[in-house]
Amino acid sequence: MPDSLPERPKSSSLKPLRSLWPFITPYWGTLALALGALLVASIAMLSLPVAIRLVIDSGLAADNAAAIDRYFIGLLGVAAVFGCFAALRFYLVTWLGERVVADIRAQTFANVVRLDPAYFETTQTGEVLSRLTTDTTLIQSIAGVGISITLRSLVNLTGALIMLALTSPRLMGMILIMIPVVIVPIIVIGRRVRRLSRKSQDRVADSAGMAGESLNAIQTIQAFTLESLQSNRFGTAVEAAFDAAVRRIRVRALLTAVAILLSFGAITTVLWLGAQAVIDGTMTGGQLSQFLLYALFIAGSAASLSEMWGEVQRAAGAMERLIELNEAQAAVACPANPIPLPEPSRGSIDFLGVCFSYPSRPSIRAIDNFDLHIEPGETVAFVGPSGAGKSTTFQLLLRFFDPQSGSILVDGVDVSRADPAAVRRRIGLVPQDTVVFGATARENIRFGRPEANDAEIEAAARAAAAHEFIAELPEGYDTFLGERGTRLSGGQRQRIAIARAILKNPPILLLDEATSSLDAESERLVQHALERLMEERTTIIIAHRLATVLKANRIIVMNDGRIVATGSHDELLQTNSLYSRLAKLQFAAA
Repeated sequence: MPDSLPERPKSSSLKPLRSLWPFITPYWGTLALALGALLVASIAMLSLPVAIRLVIDSGLAADNAAAIDRYFIGLLGVAAVFGCFAALRFYLVTWLGERVVADIRAQTFANVVRLDPAYFETTQTGEVLSRLTTDTTLIQSIAGVGISITLRSLVNLTGALIMLALTSPRLMGMILIMIPVVIVPIIVIGRRVRRLSRKSQDRVADSAGMAGESLNAIQTIQAFTLESLQSNRFGTAVEAAFDAAVRRIRVRALLTAVAILLSFGAITTVLWLGAQAVIDGTMTGGQLSQFLLYALFIAGSAASLSEMWGEVQRAAGAMERLIELNEAQAAVACPANPIPLPEPSRGSIDFLGVCFSYPSRPSIRAIDNFDLHIEPGETVAFVGPSGAGKSTTFQLLLRFFDPQSGSILVDGVDVSRADPAAVRRRIGLVPQDTVVFGATARENIRFGRPEANDAEIEAAARAAAAHEFIAELPEGYDTFLGERGTRLSGGQRQRIAIARAILKNPPILLLDEATSSLDAESERLVQHALERLMEERTTIIIAHRLATVLKANRIIVMNDGRIVATGSHDELLQTNSLYSRLAKLQFAAA
């Protein structure tokens, strides 16, 4: 498996759950109402044993029918209050949990999409998706229904203990002695549950990552008949997740059994002592009944808290993982005081002694001592074998990475000292591996300039020779293109990407052989559109076709991250053996 996020610390505290508080505080009004409803419902519930004691001692024992009627009516009223406010508490707390989790998901995703590509070189996308889905679901369980049950059980436990003390201080003292005997084993086993929960979540993330990788390459898998191999690999990952889950469930079951056994064992012991007190005449039957109900409340609350303790432990582990995503920092960050780029943009570009290695391959120079000045409005073609560093220059110019040494200037400003967003707004990119989003044709083109109107979108599509095939789609520009544009051909996807760049209308264009996937007729149309777009704009083209090379003002021959030659096509054929060989291989047909 590829490397995933760093191993999380084996802390057994609940400190990660403190990070929930900033998400809860904006809704303090809802929280206050929920707590108010909880208190009213708990007071009503804790009043029930008192009403039953009065029915027994003042009604049944005294043979007073009127008192019995009065107390039963009061009991019914208390039950009604309890039911109404318990329902209100459940609604408010559950709403709050859903709201908090929605905010956590939104904030975490907003941070993730701002992380630079270096982060995703060492992190599985499936791992990130697992944290955004599985882990937030665990948070949802504790922040919604879980916190409702926990708060209710805590209040009821505290209230029942107080009422027990008022009913029989001696028996209450026995319960206080037994509480540590019950609580300590629960906490010890709960820590084990948390560690196993974290491992279980990691294994689920591994399987999610493998599934996502396979589904994104489904055609390749089927073309190479790798279905069985991938199914077996995924099955192994699923079994690993299952085994981790079984270990967690086994310990969780032990936690439940221990909690119930110890809780009810303690209560049974205390009730036996209470029964002896009734026989001795130091307690009434009503008091024992009241004590019995409060003892059952305590046992039930303790059982609920022990059950929720495992959920809280799991939620704390999940929150740790989400905190890591929320606190992850991009290696490429906006400076505290960015230098503004000059207006209007001229489109000049300078690479000054740039050296760069990818974080995942630190010993290999992808760009080595790279020096190049590109004039405003100039068209430059990069030519070289695979791995020469052509695409890396695009990534550095877009400031997806920062070079280890040297600098890159756009309009005379070092991009490392400017706002990355400001730099990227001046650059239009048409990659060879075209990206089409799961949206309509109109929205896919509009990504180039989100504020563009429909007329501008259609004009960009016409300029990119995309209007005709878009108009033939079932719903025209409002047709959903499928995930990753699966409803379009490769050439159609490329024309969507070109229309997006045309709509952006940037001063600098980066074209990774933008016409490589087009048929001859579409290429001719798009080439004319690109030529009009390139007028008075700085353009860098990664070239694989002779027609592209011949239209460039300069050709830059690259090898092993270095510039090995510069000139026109005819000059380089005569003076550079590498270019001559590439020309014969790549341009022979043309």
